[in-house]
Amino acid sequence: MTSGSVLQSQVIQRAWQDPDFKAQLLKNPKAAIQEVLGVILPDHIKVTTVEENSNELFLVLPPKPSDVMKSDNVKPQVMWGE
Repeated sequence: MTSGSVLQSQVIQRAWQDPDFKAQLLKNPKAAIQEVLGVILPDHIKVTTVEENSNELFLVLPPKPSDVMKSDNVKPQVMWGE
């Protein structure tokens, strides 16, 4: 499991358990993650939070690997907060 997957699982679990965190996560996700989990996400990472309901499905398409490798903005993968 990647560090991003672990973080995502932690955030979802916390949002299910803590309505105040969930509200803050929907309003300002980076601040909520930093405040509650102590994880500082790099400035170049944009976080968007949406809430699905039972009759919706959101598909997130990651960048195509060959396109990512060509990008000048790619930084080595490191653990969040390092």
